[in-house]
Amino acid sequence: MNKGDLINLVASKAGLTKAQAAEAVGTVFEGIEGALKGGDKAAFVGFGTFSISKRAERKGKNPATGQEITIPAMNVVKFKAGKALKESVN
Repeated sequence: MNKGDLINLVASKAGLTKAQAAEAVGTVFEGIEGALKGGDKAAFVGFGTFSISKRAERKGKNPATGQEITIPAMNVVKFKAGKALKESVN
């Protein structure tokens, strides 16, 4: 499923136009992104939790040349599936 598929699903299930559904889906994504940028978690009971994890600087190798490089520290997005989601896919 991609964003377009999700918009079509929301439009059909909620009886909205595609434009209204696109705005709703976009607003949800913006809300999650805003929470993560602000250092908060985005938790949805039964679905899962999006959070930020800090990854430390580390050494790596350039696969093309074999040269050792330093990979900078960065923040990464993590997702932990909720119980209901885990159970529904098993």
